[in-house]
Amino acid sequence: MSVEKALMARSGGKCELCGSEEGLTVYQVPPVEEVAAKSILTCSTCRSQIEQPDAMDANHWRCLNDSMWSTEPAVQVMAWRLLSRLNADWTQDLLDMLYLDDETLEWAKADGDGLSDDEVVKYIDSNGAELQAGDTVVLIKDLNVKGSSFVAKRGTAVRNIILSHGDPEHIEGKVNGQHIYILTKFVKKN
Repeated sequence: MSVEKALMARSGGKCELCGSEEGLTVYQVPPVEEVAAKSILTCSTCRSQIEQPDAMDANHWRCLNDSMWSTEPAVQVMAWRLLSRLNADWTQDLLDMLYLDDETLEWAKADGDGLSDDEVVKYIDSNGAELQAGDTVVLIKDLNVKGSSFVAKRGTAVRNIILSHGDPEHIEGKVNGQHIYILTKFVKKN
């Protein structure tokens, strides 16, 4: 079953944030992993406001009063992030009521919403540039890949990196079709 079909079945064909039935698409909750458990079904209005925080309409997000009680961790994470981002009086009241288990709260904080600059986990390359999920990096040194005789050569581009959850010294990516873990000190942002 495709991710979209699984989410349609889970949500009853409605946006998991506001309940709209129009313009539904899959939104992968960062850090991105392509599985239904890490995705939600959103309408075009919710998605555009998630992707453009400057254009957020606080009144639209009053729907979070209901959706924050979802049993789906991905919906809970988005509710927490959006409530933290809105920073209005009524949103703080909802945040105070919202309970997330430790693992879900760690996931919610993984993108930095609602955290001070000192609390945000940053992934830094060998030149001090901040890395983001989906970036392309270049290896600055030949790396022996543990568990194989494969050597990832210096100068190899690693596209669409994945940030290792909660570990700012490691990223993940594919080199020659093989999924590997890489220390951030051995890459530079392309």
